[in-house]
Amino acid sequence: MTRYDFIVLGSGPAGRRAAIQAAKLGRSVLVVDNRAQIGGVSVHTGTVPSKTLRETALNLSGWRERGFYGQAYRVKRDISADDLSARIATTLKHEVDVLELQFARNGVRVAKGIGRFQDPHHITITHTENGSTREETVYGEHILIAVGTAPYRPASVNFDDVHILDSDAFIETPRLPRSLAVVGAGVIGIEYATIMSALDIPVTIIEPRDTILDFIDSEITDYLLHQLRDRGISVRLGVTVESVKLQKGIVRTTTSDGRTISSDMLLYAAGRIGATTGLGLESCGLEADSRGKLAVDVKSMQTAVPHIYAAGDVIGFPSLASTSMEQGRIAACHAFGAPLPKGAEIFPFGIYAVPEISSVGMTEAAARAAGLQFEVGVARLRETSRGHIMGVGGGLLKMIFSLTDRRLLGVHIIGEGATELIHIGQAVANLGGTLDYFIEHTFNYPTLAEAYKIAALDAWNRMPARLADTPSLARLRKAA
Repeated sequence: MTRYDFIVLGSGPAGRRAAIQAAKLGRSVLVVDNRAQIGGVSVHTGTVPSKTLRETALNLSGWRERGFYGQAYRVKRDISADDLSARIATTLKHEVDVLELQFARNGVRVAKGIGRFQDPHHITITHTENGSTREETVYGEHILIAVGTAPYRPASVNFDDVHILDSDAFIETPRLPRSLAVVGAGVIGIEYATIMSALDIPVTIIEPRDTILDFIDSEITDYLLHQLRDRGISVRLGVTVESVKLQKGIVRTTTSDGRTISSDMLLYAAGRIGATTGLGLESCGLEADSRGKLAVDVKSMQTAVPHIYAAGDVIGFPSLASTSMEQGRIAACHAFGAPLPKGAEIFPFGIYAVPEISSVGMTEAAARAAGLQFEVGVARLRETSRGHIMGVGGGLLKMIFSLTDRRLLGVHIIGEGATELIHIGQAVANLGGTLDYFIEHTFNYPTLAEAYKIAALDAWNRMPARLADTPSLARLRKAA
């Protein structure tokens, strides 16, 4: 029996970062993955292919140039499913090649098969090769569960993966329906709905809650809803799905208000569950919750069994590739007594809808709930010269500052480049920066990042006179 210092179940963002970190600490590492290729959900059905689909759709449709050339402008008139699949396949091959090189360079062994706990330290791996199966049992001094999640598929919905699909099937074999209904206005549902809309496909979104993306500042989501409806996307809030039937190639979705939505395709994107079924958790002393998620100590990523760790989407919120990577690194460092990374106090969210949304720090509602006194500054991206040059017609950047010490509390952006722009606000907020940084420092011109200065000046103009002085103004007044 082969013994390893560290066995990692899953090769997504958390698993691969943990494996490489443990290998760099001089430990023997085995990664077990049940796919034909490594990379996990992130590479094969999640983050990478969905963002590739988005970029392909925006490029081929000419979406970004329509502000100048009109709504009828197209780079490619007849966009096909093959156009989408080809770019996704090329991107995925590159991602897998990079990961395989990283594992090989660091001496990480990969076992392709299904792993299952036999006891708290032993994992049995079932390999399937050329139609036959064989089993291998390995010993792990420390084990990390990083198996990610799978789409939630209620028994009441008859998925056929052609007309009625979950988000994995939607991206594995992308095609262009004549019309699309999306159940669920979470991150995945909003992303795919807006991508398809950018390709001029009629879209209806069905969401049982009265709001969408509740962790995002409400001014941003209000702006998004206005843009979606302005583009012709039907957003049905506060209604549930009563039944889904496929009749002669048409999906008929009946909702709780008695209406029936007919579409060529239905994407069911109402949540994901931890992919822990079949892991044999009962054999190692662990139990997942009703959504298949595992509880951990967020400071160490340890489960209730001290030598078994869990990281990534399988532990739930925030379920971001970026945070999953850091969680994996923390688990590996803790397991082998290395100094733990000092996690950032706040981290950014990125939603790759059309338009992009990104957020870091407090929302207005959170600041109000905390009893903080604050002021808000807003900049429209079209107000920047760069925005005008690019033909940007919408988008805004919002900043929230404390009135007590002028510290930056949060940044919220919707529009072109939001997921890139957010890192400026992230850095300033994590370093305890204030309004003064944005007012007193120079930004490249013309750039969209100039919106930070515009929003800061907007907040500054709204502040009471006794709070509005920057150090520079104070020095000028003293000199005078």
